Amino acid sequence: MAETNNNAHLDNPALGWFEKYIYLWIILAGVGGLLVGKTLPHFATTIQRVSWRGVSLPLAAAMFLVMLPPMARVKLEELKKAASNVRPTIVTLVANWVIAPPLMWLLARIFVPEPEYRAGLILLGLAPCTAMVLFWIYFARGNLVQGVVVTAINAITTLVLYSPTGTFYLGAGGVPVPFILILLSSIFFVGLPLLAGQLARRWLSRTRGEEWFEERFLGIASNVSAVALLATMLIMFSLQGQVILHNPLLALRLMVPNLIHYTTMMTLAFTVCRLLRFTYEDTAMTIMISSSSQFEVAIGTAMVLFGIGSGAALATVIGPLLEIPLMVSAAKLLQRIAHRLGEP
Repeated sequence: MAETNNNAHLDNPALGWFEKYIYLWIILAGVGGLLVGKTLPHFATTIQRVSWRGVSLPLAAAMFLVMLPPMARVKLEELKKAASNVRPTIVTLVANWVIAPPLMWLLARIFVPEPEYRAGLILLGLAPCTAMVLFWIYFARGNLVQGVVVTAINAITTLVLYSPTGTFYLGAGGVPVPFILILLSSIFFVGLPLLAGQLARRWLSRTRGEEWFEERFLGIASNVSAVALLATMLIMFSLQGQVILHNPLLALRLMVPNLIHYTTMMTLAFTVCRLLRFTYEDTAMTIMISSSSQFEVAIGTAMVLFGIGSGAALATVIGPLLEIPLMVSAAKLLQRIAHRLGEP
């Protein structure tokens, strides 16, 4: 029997212009970021300096705007119902902690002989995403309420499992748990947008009406979210894209295991969801969470363990540059086959 749907189908007509030309926007933002990083090196330096406890404040501001519309769509009364829908939660936990780490360890061993680069890749496979993935669930019309529940659980399990898992797969003792970074990332990228979104929902629904909030406010906010996502990409490529420009062959070599890891996790998650007869929305949510990674934690841990200019730190920056186009492609593919998954 299929899972009970916990939230209505997320139809986002305001994202139409963004979705229609999504790959063009990605290319423009990526190229723009590379050009900014190349021609305005002080921009990247300034952005890097404006941080607190390892969290980039400009990126946090952009991510806040990215996450606000999805969080405003969440109806808090549905969270309890979502928490009782345990099968997608179990599947994502198994994918994130039982399958993803050894798979990345194996791929790193096969494709990357250098120990530090290999360590960076392994770190990318350790921590499940607890922030940006909610936007991809929203973009794919997935079960956003369930996604909030699962990412909250992932944040807690990361605090408990990250250090022993990292110690085991890296073969190095004392892998630190970036507690403050995980906590701040959860607050900046999920907690604050959720709080602001819920305050906006209650106030605007009361003063302007629920229909105005759903149609007008969320429509405008979705456009702002799309622009903020492109700004996030531009900032990321301006900060990290120089790795590709300075080491193109190395970057390509590091992309191969990342690409295989993403596609394998997506395929496995999709297969399990079909076998368990999940709804479209639960399937989209499960695939997105099962295949994404918390790259901020990976980058921060690599810098602590191996140093800022280390091969491990360099390897971790490849992940986020790949994740955005891959998640967009996965979301578009899921929507194309939605009718086969029971979605009208």
